[in-house]
Amino acid sequence: MATILLFDIGNTHITLGAYRGDALVSTWRITTRVDGTADEYAVLLRSLLKQKGANGTTFDGCAIASSVPLLASTFDELCQRHLHIEPIVVGPGVKTGLNIRTDSPREVGADRIANAVAAKKLYGAPAIVIDFSTTATIFDALSVEGDYIGTAIAPGVTTSADALFRVAAQLPRIELVAPASKSPIGKNTVSAVQAGLIYGYVALVEGMIARQKKELGARARVIGTGEMVKLIAAETSAIDVVDECLTLKGLKMIYEMNANAGRVARDIAIG
Repeated sequence: MATILLFDIGNTHITLGAYRGDALVSTWRITTRVDGTADEYAVLLRSLLKQKGANGTTFDGCAIASSVPLLASTFDELCQRHLHIEPIVVGPGVKTGLNIRTDSPREVGADRIANAVAAKKLYGAPAIVIDFSTTATIFDALSVEGDYIGTAIAPGVTTSADALFRVAAQLPRIELVAPASKSPIGKNTVSAVQAGLIYGYVALVEGMIARQKKELGARARVIGTGEMVKLIAAETSAIDVVDECLTLKGLKMIYEMNANAGRVARDIAIG
């Protein structure tokens, strides 16, 4: 039973996932440090594995999806030097089974591709895949044929909140949760800010879903993922499925496509 290590490298956080066979047995989230070296990340990885009682685990393969170009090479080095594995790095030339129908397919991020691959296989098409990170919320669209046809990018709810607190000196920083009253009309400063941030953001999400469904069709499934998905999904019925591990699932699928293709090529060469 193969053990696979996956790295989803984002601008704010890096999500790691370990699969044993088809089971996702462990996940971790660490802070992204662009200046971190392969050796430093290797030390951190060993510490994380030790916490799970898995120190010394031998991995059979690795795959990397990176939104931070500098760190793609760092984690490539980590896999090769410390794990003795040549990783599959999602990018041009890597098999995904996904048709990308945009003006510049090379601009589509590796995490976007992984999400689309998983959504297409697990939930069907047409689909709208919404990735709620702290910095941005991204609405990816899959056509009825399952092709990736484009996206929309909005500031993340945390980014929006930070901007508000930075420019409005009299507003206190508050916890990012829906107001206790569940009312969109705040009775005090805290509940007013919470109502505006949370319900205002929900309205943005619902509005974008409605607009994309006009083009994709009303039956398009809406899949939510990312760090902030539970916060927003709890306040709307417009999101059909919440899958926090969607990117890791798609990354594993891409790994398997390419690992299997490599095995076939080797078998042909040997034969």
